[in-house]
Amino acid sequence: MPGPRGAADDLSILPEPPVTLSHRVLKSLLGAWALSACSFEETDAVEAHLTDCAPCADEALRLRDAVALLHSGRNLDLDPMLRSRVLQGCLGRRPARIPVPDWALPYDAETARLDALLNDFGDAEWHAPVRLKWYEDEQVVSRRTTVAGVIGHLLTVDGLVSAALGLDDALRKVLGDTRGDTRGDTREDASQSAPGGRVFPRSPTERTTQYWRALAAPPTGSIREPWREQSHTLIRTVSFAGGGTAELPVPYGEFSLPLRDAMLDRAFECWVHAADIAEAVDYPYEPPAGPHMHRMIDLAARMLPPTLAGRRRAGLAAPPRELVPAGAPGRSLRLEIEGAGGGDWYIALDSPGAVGSADHAVAHVALDGSEFCRLAAGHVPPDEAVAGQDGDREAIRDVLFATASMSRL
Repeated sequence: MPGPRGAADDLSILPEPPVTLSHRVLKSLLGAWALSACSFEETDAVEAHLTDCAPCADEALRLRDAVALLHSGRNLDLDPMLRSRVLQGCLGRRPARIPVPDWALPYDAETARLDALLNDFGDAEWHAPVRLKWYEDEQVVSRRTTVAGVIGHLLTVDGLVSAALGLDDALRKVLGDTRGDTRGDTREDASQSAPGGRVFPRSPTERTTQYWRALAAPPTGSIREPWREQSHTLIRTVSFAGGGTAELPVPYGEFSLPLRDAMLDRAFECWVHAADIAEAVDYPYEPPAGPHMHRMIDLAARMLPPTLAGRRRAGLAAPPRELVPAGAPGRSLRLEIEGAGGGDWYIALDSPGAVGSADHAVAHVALDGSEFCRLAAGHVPPDEAVAGQDGDREAIRDVLFATASMSRL
């Protein structure tokens, strides 16, 4: 009977002999090695060869540099259009039975982006201080709140759209008052009154102020769920209603907007305040997708003539120079927006009923899209906006100040 074998006698544990490959084969493997596609044995053989062969080492370095160019660095922020592209791909295979109207897509996208930002917030982030800015009395003013306070602000103002659609008023739900149901009341009065003396204002600023004052304690992250539910309900409702609700008036206190424009207004404010929140927690936040920003800028451009007229009545803008009949072309300013969402708009200067016209342009203002939106949000004083200017200086000043005056809390 043979005796026990020693370790040296057990061939199963002896190391594998190194792979021996010719120079021609090793050179042909350099591309695969640069892409990390070689087997372990081939990788060892190639790297051993590179220490002895200068021409192959130079070629390997060039290949690795080429591979690096194929993998450009990318940040961790989601592309604003990613959600739209995914949905488009899905709908291309199975069309939606109830599609979201085009004019509601910016609101859908901006609420989704903000919700994604809030997803991982802890208590510290929800209580992080946020300074809201807007333009009032010919100067930039601000109000200090928290991240949770900002979401409460969005919730209460979005409640104006909910009420116009016949849904629950979010302000009443948050404050715990279910008396005196005023759903569907679209009168342009200043407020909604409930039994017991509680008043639910139409003005966005007054609604937010009432909400903040009524809270017994500072708002917390629990505000996220009612805000999410309300935004989802709004999207579902306008989707099921189709185009029939596009012109439904949404009262904003002293004025009203058709639902299609109110949804754009809410999308714009959602983006602006999401950027305020991101700045407070030191996180980057990208502007909206170009087509969505274009719609927001178009809304602001369409609101400029009546805003100019209101400032003129208040003595804050120059008097009209050339009054024309409603619908006729009149003295205009060319507003050129550059970058994402850009385009050209002609703003009627002397009458809100006039039509802006390139042939009647007396001034030209050029701004980047994001800069124009910052101006419209009241985040930058009109005389400090980075704008290219040419032509009638008085008209330029009036349009820049009117743009800033459209902002509000």
